[in-house]
Amino acid sequence: MTKPRILITGITGFVGGHLLHALRSQGYDQLWGLSRDAFEANPRFDGVIMLQGDLCDQKQLTASLDTAKPDWIFHLAGQAVVAKSWKNPRETFSLNVDAQISLFESLRSLGLNPKILVVCSSEEYGLVKQEDLPVKETNPLQPLSPYAVSKVAQDLLAFQYFQSYGLRAVRVRAFNHTGPGRPKQYAISNFAYQIAQIEKGGIPPELLVGNLDVRRDYVDVRDMVNAYILALERGEDGDVYNISSGLPQSLHEILQTLLGLSDISIQIKVDPARFRPSDLPVIYGTSAKFHRLTGWEPRIPMRTTLQDLLDYWRHENILRPIAHLREDTMI
Repeated sequence: MTKPRILITGITGFVGGHLLHALRSQGYDQLWGLSRDAFEANPRFDGVIMLQGDLCDQKQLTASLDTAKPDWIFHLAGQAVVAKSWKNPRETFSLNVDAQISLFESLRSLGLNPKILVVCSSEEYGLVKQEDLPVKETNPLQPLSPYAVSKVAQDLLAFQYFQSYGLRAVRVRAFNHTGPGRPKQYAISNFAYQIAQIEKGGIPPELLVGNLDVRRDYVDVRDMVNAYILALERGEDGDVYNISSGLPQSLHEILQTLLGLSDISIQIKVDPARFRPSDLPVIYGTSAKFHRLTGWEPRIPMRTTLQDLLDYWRHENILRPIAHLREDTMI
């Protein structure tokens, strides 16, 4: 069977790098990448045909798609930082919603109809009552941040284009995911980064935190990208699937595990600036629908994820090609 020609938008981001590794390990070798910045040679992208293109530049994007003529598209590019969306909601909508419209319209203008993975977010569910947990795909979408609203728009646009034009979009609502290479503006990675810096003597033994009581559903990024591949291999066009662990864990529990992986005595200090304007106490999902279709379930224990993440920050200079990925691309 001929392997599909695959295009990854946001390939230089955190998830893009892990997805690329997973695709290669599964024998996919016709790989294309799209980046809005000039591409610098990097051994991590050997064998990948890299195209420069801004998703908000319709003409440039159309030319890139005409060159690649992909059978599959993993659409990862976008603004993925919730905190950043509060400060600049307009940019968040431009990079997430406008860019996706450009992608869809470019494909239509070329007469191309690849299967597309549109990566959405558990943030779309927003205001969830305790009695409505775990979250299913049928839960109402009640977003609580500009980022979450932009993901709802991406989600529903993909559904609308499927219904209106037969666009072969598969949507996944990804719950929280982390692992080695995760940028440090995200809470768990920031904890690991601070611990690594304390161990190196770069900062005092005092770790700044926000709200540690929130409980979230976490998946290792390496399990997450395997789910993404399965979504394009077996997912139904136009359908939507939760990708989650089904196990809520508090940031306090996770931080204690991270601290247990270090020999340094560290004091915890609450930083009010790290609190969000709105934050639910607990949210977790069920991926039963996706499991029935594909058999997928998370396999990497949280302790392993945290150990790998902490080791990543301990050796960030050695891992420079990963450590310096763009921090505003889809995660």
